[in-house]
Amino acid sequence: MSDQPLKIGELASALEAEETPWEYEETDLFKLSPEEQVLRLGYTPGPDEPSLESREELATANLEAFTAGGFAAAAAPASFDWRNVGGRNFITAVRNQGGCGSCVAFGTAAAVEGSLRVRINDPTYPIDLSEAHLFYCHARSQGRRCNNGWWVPPALDKLKDPGVADEACYPYTAGDQDCTNLCSNWQNRVARLSGWHAINSIADMKEWLSRSGPLVACYTVYADFFAYSSGIYRHVSGDVRGGHCVCCVGYNDAQRYWIMKNSWGSSWGEAGYFRIAYGQCGIDATMWAIDGFTTGVWQNNKRVTGLWTINQDRNAWVFIAGLGWKRIAYNNDNIFFSMLSDLVAAKAANRPVNFYEVQGLIRQVYVL
Repeated sequence: MSDQPLKIGELASALEAEETPWEYEETDLFKLSPEEQVLRLGYTPGPDEPSLESREELATANLEAFTAGGFAAAAAPASFDWRNVGGRNFITAVRNQGGCGSCVAFGTAAAVEGSLRVRINDPTYPIDLSEAHLFYCHARSQGRRCNNGWWVPPALDKLKDPGVADEACYPYTAGDQDCTNLCSNWQNRVARLSGWHAINSIADMKEWLSRSGPLVACYTVYADFFAYSSGIYRHVSGDVRGGHCVCCVGYNDAQRYWIMKNSWGSSWGEAGYFRIAYGQCGIDATMWAIDGFTTGVWQNNKRVTGLWTINQDRNAWVFIAGLGWKRIAYNNDNIFFSMLSDLVAAKAANRPVNFYEVQGLIRQVYVL
């Protein structure tokens, strides 16, 4: 990292020379000292991960391979955005990490929140994970602080076990904390993953994004990025400030960019988001995907519009309006037949139901 600030005039000249690929403004973050800017980042490649420089080389190679393969040959659609899927927004609100290098917690939490909403097909499901729990408790237990950051795999491992509680259990404020504000019953309030994996090709990133949900992405931040206002970002001026992690929610092949949810508040960039060109700054060297969840969720005030069953291994399914087919849990005879009876009655009377779903199985039912 360089400690030399970038002048706004230097940036203006560099953008003009590049025919202004994106819009800039002298933001509050741009006016910070280089040392203060670093605290708005926080991605430090892990001991088994490529350096920031090597990630940029990998991203360039990935783009070359993707381009050589032909955009049209990819299995995914040419553009996608989880903020607008048939008019529905599956992505949770933009947050602000403030002056602490906790971006890994924010980028990871955002991807998990969006992925859960996608898996249960409910863009309004109220999930808000505690970035403070993830960073000030789990990352801190591994020696990570605001000034030395973290990396993605251990964050996702902690989301598998022991899990991460909701925001109300440990509200986030910027600044090192020794897990002192975590609620006493946090173990009863955690969300947990069943697994995760890394994706190393652009085609696979697009396919996962368009089918299964948002991804975690990390990249090199240069001084000019703090002045980003809108457009498709490409590095044009300034020195390296450090690494940063965000949540990837979409892409566009026609203009060759990713759509990223940042953690610098909704007043920065494009309402808290930014677009970045394919292959830039290591953004698509690797992204990380959420495989599934072991945490159950309540689905409230839903309508049963279809039933299917066969006299074989307690095999019964119900169609939930807006959510699709869900199987009734089959591990206990009495519970299975009780829930099936309730759901049949709810459909016949056109009454709404609340049900508890774990990994696609209905495990509890309440007819309203």
